Amino acid sequence: MKPVLLLIGLLFAGSALAFHCPADMKKIDDALAAGPALSAEQLAEVKQLRAEGETLHNAGKHQASVDTLAKALAILGIDQG
Repeated sequence: MKPVLLLIGLLFAGSALAFHCPADMKKIDDALAAGPALSAEQLAEVKQLRAEGETLHNAGKHQASVDTLAKALAILGIDQG
């Protein structure tokens, strides 16, 4: 019985991560639109991480997407909580 519960839990966790990615991408997009005070290098890195996070999300690699987008959010100084 426990393996079935574990499988169900993993399925729900994957779904939750799938919805987390677009929310993080929106936070990044909103911050970029506001013109953050970043160096050119930081701005380029945020944009690269944002694009990579979306690619990972679209490929179904949601944990990798969340982790990548978290790096961009950290550079932008956005709370991820």
